[in-house]
Amino acid sequence: MKQHALSAPTSSQNLFFKRGLYTFSSAHFLNDLVTTGMVPALVIMYKQAFDLSYTEASLIVLVSYLTSSVMQPIFGIFSDRKPRVWMFSLGIFLSIAGLALTGIAPNLYWLLFFIAISGLGSGMFHPEASKGTHFAAGNKKALGQAIFQVGGNAGQAFGPLMIPLLLIHTGIGGLIWLLPIAFLSLFLTAPLLSWLHAKVQDYQLSRQTIQVSEKNHTVGVVLLVFFIILRSWCQVGVVIYLPFYFEHLTLSQTEILNFIFVGAGAIGTFFGGVLSDKIGMKPLLAASMLIATPLALLLPHFHGIWAAVILLLFGFSVLSSFSVSVVYMQRLMPKNIALASGLTIGLGVGAGGVGSVLMGGISDIFGVATVFTILSFFPLIGAGISLFLPNEKNLASKNSS
Repeated sequence: MKQHALSAPTSSQNLFFKRGLYTFSSAHFLNDLVTTGMVPALVIMYKQAFDLSYTEASLIVLVSYLTSSVMQPIFGIFSDRKPRVWMFSLGIFLSIAGLALTGIAPNLYWLLFFIAISGLGSGMFHPEASKGTHFAAGNKKALGQAIFQVGGNAGQAFGPLMIPLLLIHTGIGGLIWLLPIAFLSLFLTAPLLSWLHAKVQDYQLSRQTIQVSEKNHTVGVVLLVFFIILRSWCQVGVVIYLPFYFEHLTLSQTEILNFIFVGAGAIGTFFGGVLSDKIGMKPLLAASMLIATPLALLLPHFHGIWAAVILLLFGFSVLSSFSVSVVYMQRLMPKNIALASGLTIGLGVGAGGVGSVLMGGISDIFGVATVFTILSFFPLIGAGISLFLPNEKNLASKNSS
């Protein structure tokens, strides 16, 4: 009886599938907990355990980001051409198992190999999981993506907090205990595969009969890509360079500030999705960046509790458009839903990695304070770009799928 309910591809086509959404969100939490959450925080421990130089240590994050962000659009293209729903379960398994195996890596080469496996798993997971969320959300696309993205953002926020809990007594070797969680993730995700396969098949058949909606909005895609890059640079700039700017604080204190920023972003992601279903996606994108602009300008000039308050509001506002931008991109690219997801989510990680290098060069030449001055203009530029995006109500892909 349960299996029949999961398998029906058309009877509940536009219904809000709560069980599926929370499964996708929970899987997203686990995936981002180990990839974007724990990997950067583990670099200092990898450096000590393998006696790495700073250049060698930087390769860990580079390999993780490249294999994850670059491969997401590629896996998205494969998924759009032919249903590959098994990538949802296999992806999260590899992302967790790859990091777990770094606990027994004998040298740097094996360490990078296992990190690459984890990154590839994450790149495989995101497009398929985001596509599944698109179907499970029914007519509430923005809310569905908000629930999905909250899981990922929460995982990213809690990742660094897992390091002392897991490794304080075991060291790097304790990571191998993540392996049972990788196998448990299969039990979490596998029950949805038959339902997801049916929904993908149904979607592809329906698209064959709707010719008008089979056009991607190229100009809109380009504008939204620039918006996402600017937002990503804001996020990465704060997370990476906050400890250097507030150098009078301890590392633990700056980690708490970063947790406030990312945690507020997770909450903002949910409320942004709820609000956009009422006021529209384009107004939400513009408003989120406009509200973030004065907060970005104020951030470098406050310390203590006021800095925490501004970070809370800044994270809430600037990241409230995260899930909305995924849904927007899917409507701009109705022919390539998985690719749209890979672009928005993967691009955020990849652009953040590039932005961190650019801002690092600026810091070396002009100082960290200059980075925060530049960051303060990104939300305003993003708000301006959002005004030129096409109205989602006029997009041919507004038909529910």
